[in-house]
Amino acid sequence: MQLIIDTETDTYEQAIAAVQAAYGFKPAAVASSWPEAPALEPRPGPEDLSGEDLWEGWTDQLLFQTIAAVMPGARAVLRRLVELGGTASYDDVQEHFAYHPDMPIPRGRIGGTLTSIRAVRRRIGPGSKTNVLELDDRIRAYRIEPVLVEGLKRAFDLADARPDLLRQEPAEPARP
Repeated sequence: MQLIIDTETDTYEQAIAAVQAAYGFKPAAVASSWPEAPALEPRPGPEDLSGEDLWEGWTDQLLFQTIAAVMPGARAVLRRLVELGGTASYDDVQEHFAYHPDMPIPRGRIGGTLTSIRAVRRRIGPGSKTNVLELDDRIRAYRIEPVLVEGLKRAFDLADARPDLLRQEPAEPARP
């Protein structure tokens, strides 16, 4: 016997009734007597974000694709900078993440953590040489263009709603 349960349309109760009927635990359920499955709310996705140019080719969709593709540590740093309005000193960022409970980044490793942003920008970002995140070495501060901060807020809202779309830590290397 083969039993197929469609998790997109069948309810939990319908699935249980079908399994019970298949194993003879209850009289066979008649499909026509099953209650209608509730309508599924469409899940938000990157396509729901704007594709309009915010600044130098960056769109809400590109910003989401960027935060979805970067390593979790770089994503956490970007989120922190967005929370701070788009500008923070290098030392403040280091201090925040040095003993962070969820995403500790050792002092002096912030720059290395953020390399995935540059790599992703080359692959995903607009054709120009604009960056999402700038480091001003002269004053040792990170800066995000204000209009991009607003776009990143929208991208992070979607990321919070759909964490399944975000890159996770890299898989452990295969052991010989």
